[in-house]
Amino acid sequence: MDLLTQLNLVMDYIEEHICDDIQLADVSSVTSYSEYHFCRLFYYIADLPLSEYIRKRKLSLAAMELQGSGVRVIDLAVKYGYDSADSFARAFMKQHGVTPSVARRTGVALKIFPPMTFQIKIEGVQGMNWRIEQREAFDVVGVAQRFKNEETDKISGFWDEKFGDGSLERLQKQVGRDDLMGVCGHMDDERGDFLYMIALFAEKDTNMAGFDVIQAPAATWAVFRSEDFDENPYGEEIGKLFQSAYKEWLPSSGYDKMEGRDGEIYDMEIYGVTDGGKFFEEVWLSVVKR
Repeated sequence: MDLLTQLNLVMDYIEEHICDDIQLADVSSVTSYSEYHFCRLFYYIADLPLSEYIRKRKLSLAAMELQGSGVRVIDLAVKYGYDSADSFARAFMKQHGVTPSVARRTGVALKIFPPMTFQIKIEGVQGMNWRIEQREAFDVVGVAQRFKNEETDKISGFWDEKFGDGSLERLQKQVGRDDLMGVCGHMDDERGDFLYMIALFAEKDTNMAGFDVIQAPAATWAVFRSEDFDENPYGEEIGKLFQSAYKEWLPSSGYDKMEGRDGEIYDMEIYGVTDGGKFFEEVWLSVVKR
């Protein structure tokens, strides 16, 4: 089943279960992706987190019900999964800019989010530097930490911490490489977390003592590369590369994201230096032919 079909199936699922206590794991179950990877994919394609989209849809439907009936606020709160009328009113105010009681009045402007649909869209004339690489299994060595699926915003702090305590400088000196990368792997949907590693590629004779090691499986990798820079972009291009890969390339490429056993690596972000001393950034996605 292609990616666009799966995305639209998810939208149908959300609408059918909008009054239920929708769990992200349940949503992703109608796709071929894990919870983490589907949420990540959705974020880059839709430009907002899946959990936020669900919240916006609930509050949109609640607003339309308020204007079309005499339903009690507490009943709407319960219907759309809020613990109390107060928590519902706060969320409602944040989205619509008015309280539920004011929203009943005619002529009040409300912010409604209709259901999303997905289709292939031709985007501008911006070029995309990408290639396909076949790789045998390989090791990466570095420092790793587990994060909850909703804690991706804490990863930048993890980088700051490891730069600050000297871990990454020691890693680069010990391995003898400068091309640091971020590696996403070890997804655990039952626990709702994933492993993120700041790492370097390791050779057979690499001294890996004192650091974490993960083996990437033999895989096909789609690699997306930025232009070269005179000054280090410090991750500025990574988000753009992920968005282009997920939003523009993946839906029409003939490939799907690779899903494998627990412990395998799925995404990598590489911060490299050319032989000429210029900087570049790359995004690596493990993929399979449809």
